Amino acid sequence: MVNVALFVRLEAKPGKEQAVEDFLMGGLALVQEEPATTAWFGIRLGPSTFGIFDAFPNEAGRQAHLSGKVAAALMANAGELLSAPPSIEKVDVLAAKLPG
Repeated sequence: MVNVALFVRLEAKPGKEQAVEDFLMGGLALVQEEPATTAWFGIRLGPSTFGIFDAFPNEAGRQAHLSGKVAAALMANAGELLSAPPSIEKVDVLAAKLPG
C-alpha cells in the first residue's frame, strides 16, 4: 500500500532535453536500492518538461527518498540541466493499483 508520494516537475534548459531524459533513465537504477520507494516513474510531459512521480508507504519512506542518491544527483545537476529549480510537491495518495 502507498499513502504518500512526490510529484517533481523538471523544465529542461534549451538543448538539455536529452540530458534530462538520460538522467531520468539512469535514476531508475538508484531507486532500485530504496526499499521504501514502492513506485517510481520518470515521465515526459512535453518537449522540454519532465517529471518524477514516486510513491511510498509512509512519510518515513518519502523522507528517506528525499535524502537519497537520486535527490542528491538531481540537486547537483539542476543548475546545468534545468531552467528553474525542480518543483517538488508532496502529495497524498488517495487510491492506487500496484502489482501484487
